[in-house]
Amino acid sequence: MENKMKISEGIKKYTMVIVLAVVVILFTVNTGGKMLLPQNVNNLIAQNAYVFILATGMLFCILTGGNIDLSVGSLVCFVGAIGGSLMIKLGMNPYLSLLSMVVVGILAGAWQGFWIAYVRIPPFIVTLAGMLMFRGLSNVVLKGMTLSPIPDPFLNLFNTYVPDFFGMEGFNLTCFLVGIIACLAYIFVELSSRNKKKKKGYRVDSLNGLIVKMGIISLVVLIFMFKLSQYKGIPAALIWVAVVIGIYSYISSKTTVGRYFYAVGGNEKATRLSGIDTNKVYFLAYLNMGLLSAVAGMITVARLNSANPTAGNNYEMDAIGACFIGGASAYGGTGTVPGVIVGATLMGVLNLGMSIMGVDQNLQKVVKGIVLVAAVIFDVVSKRKSFIAKQ
Repeated sequence: MENKMKISEGIKKYTMVIVLAVVVILFTVNTGGKMLLPQNVNNLIAQNAYVFILATGMLFCILTGGNIDLSVGSLVCFVGAIGGSLMIKLGMNPYLSLLSMVVVGILAGAWQGFWIAYVRIPPFIVTLAGMLMFRGLSNVVLKGMTLSPIPDPFLNLFNTYVPDFFGMEGFNLTCFLVGIIACLAYIFVELSSRNKKKKKGYRVDSLNGLIVKMGIISLVVLIFMFKLSQYKGIPAALIWVAVVIGIYSYISSKTTVGRYFYAVGGNEKATRLSGIDTNKVYFLAYLNMGLLSAVAGMITVARLNSANPTAGNNYEMDAIGACFIGGASAYGGTGTVPGVIVGATLMGVLNLGMSIMGVDQNLQKVVKGIVLVAAVIFDVVSKRKSFIAKQ
């Protein structure tokens, strides 16, 4: 009976991981194996890097109570418009332009964060207004036209690949070795964390279960890096994504500030009474969202090799969808960065798989909408069952 309960809990905990695996298998079969071609695996990162970055920031907004930021797509466009204008029209140094884009993103995030945190205007209203404002400002800056090409020094920061230091033909050994090192580091961190918890008397998962989990994750990473090694190696976009995920995963799980976001989403009144400045937490969530929107804007401009007034359309929906699919609660207080990675990967696989199959754009939106609703329904129903079981 106890084993059955553990299996049931395990399936419930890793439902979206199982769904992701099933979706990958289905697309691989239906595309005749094209889904897992090295170039398409690379495209999965290149075309969806913005989802990983924006979804990571969106998670912190959602944690504060199910709040979202509808303006991120428009802000990505606005940041790109500013950067493109500075580099192409004014001839500004690409690195100074990059810094200017970061400043614009932070200021936009601070603007929205102020009204949400200190004036207490609902986030939906503020970010909806931001969505309209930033999209309009983008068209004003660009005058409805596309600016291109972007200078090479800027493109090299986002569109290049890590070279193979071993000089092998047809296989980037450096890329594969990085994958092996990443797996070893992951295993070391997991085992060290388990030992620390055990010494302090905390409850830990069974060693066999942990070994299976580490084995599966390591296998997936090695297969992924093997595929990249067969193409051009590690794309610069993957490095940006890995850095963002690493930093925010640490903040959310290992720092006091990260715990504040969960506390506010769990019970804001109790959090405020315990001496935590909840206004500051809200402000930081949207300030951070502005910063990551700027990073996503840079990646988008580099990928398109242009700044255009339609960039960033529906980016906010992909980011929000990735969070909820990845296990973030619609009520706040629940969600993890690893979960967001699963959700963003699923969104990326759906985008890539349906594009390879030639599925109509409108039907693609229908499928993604169904997946999002199903994820939220699962979250609500499972929470309701848990509540009834405790009664």
